[in-house]
Amino acid sequence: MTTSRPGDLLDPRCPTRQLLDRVGTKWTSMVVKVLAEEAPGEIRFAELRRRVPGISQKMLSTTLRSLDRDGLVARRVEPTVPPAVHYRLTELGLSLEGPLSALRVWAETHMAEIDRNNRLADAPVRVGAPVSE
Repeated sequence: MTTSRPGDLLDPRCPTRQLLDRVGTKWTSMVVKVLAEEAPGEIRFAELRRRVPGISQKMLSTTLRSLDRDGLVARRVEPTVPPAVHYRLTELGLSLEGPLSALRVWAETHMAEIDRNNRLADAPVRVGAPVSE
């Protein structure tokens, strides 16, 4: 019998940290969102690429391969010429949509504040102005 114990996110060898590195990318978040919108249905590769602005074919392939390997996405190939490849979220992948959605909502809610903080941090320092740290 195997027991599960909490990971140590500060340890680069921690499997949890490695998984967070994979699922925490912007492309994974966007792909999971689009696939969740289609759930429980499937979507073809070309349509998925059209619905994820800015993603290259190579990056989409890499992202889908990783999600498939982790069991978050199921891939189905129709034996046509050229092959029609369809993707859908698995139950495990659907369970990831909630946390990713919460993170997207947090980002949208706080983006203006983050932008303001960045503008302030990048503003030239005025001589004689107090410095805060």
